[in-house]
Amino acid sequence: MLLKMKYFKIGLVVFAFVVSSCGNYNKVVKSTDTEYKYKKAIEYYEDGEYVKAGTLLKDLVSIYRGTNRADKIYYYYAKCNIAQNDYLLAKHYFNSLVKEFPMSDYAEESYFMVGYCSYLMSPKARLDQQETAEAIDALQLYVNLYPYNDRVDEANRLIDELNNKLVYKAYLSARLYYDFKNYKAAVIALNNCLNKYPDSKYREDLKFMLLESKYNLAVASVFDKRDERLSSALDEYFSFVDEFPDSKHKKDAEKYYKVTARMLNYKENAETNIN
Repeated sequence: MLLKMKYFKIGLVVFAFVVSSCGNYNKVVKSTDTEYKYKKAIEYYEDGEYVKAGTLLKDLVSIYRGTNRADKIYYYYAKCNIAQNDYLLAKHYFNSLVKEFPMSDYAEESYFMVGYCSYLMSPKARLDQQETAEAIDALQLYVNLYPYNDRVDEANRLIDELNNKLVYKAYLSARLYYDFKNYKAAVIALNNCLNKYPDSKYREDLKFMLLESKYNLAVASVFDKRDERLSSALDEYFSFVDEFPDSKHKKDAEKYYKVTARMLNYKENAETNIN
């Protein structure tokens, strides 16, 4: 019984504290004293109460716009939105800060955060990558503006990660035509991917798919186009084995070579090394 009474009293104390805190916060929200509201917003932010801080700062944005305090309000409001996973709104206010206050004490971090917010919104590789491209541009701008800042290494790491996603997106897009056996479109897409990302970790697979696509396109061609396309496939074979002599695709590549060479009546000369 005594134990129950003890917990009951504790519960009453907690309830009273919560009611009091809510009452105090509502008074701040309704206050017309903007200086007081600003001070409390910063206090709430520093205490980790980002919803309360964000609500107050949202009201203050329009009031202080154009003043010498606007950059700080933009900054803290953006940080509150990040804490609440609203990266789009956070990005907007970091962007507003650097555009309106390029010399602000918060400008350097805000330039980085514009890119970081886009990074956080970057979708999976199979989806549209506009946000990914925007993140790369924003982070690269940060690196260019602040090349010796402590955040540069992190910015470069994020840029590399985002670029890898774009490479994978290009790989998936090119492979889609290949998987659907649309070899004419696959040749174009695979070439574009290889030209745009020549050092990709997918290069060997892309080169082989290009060879196979050219081969399949050639053997299915009408007579007038067949020899030209067979020659292109043959050239692709030599390019592939020259770059990847020990490729996991070597046996299949040699099979395509033999059929292509036979159809063209091609004979190796002594200077040609295909092994």
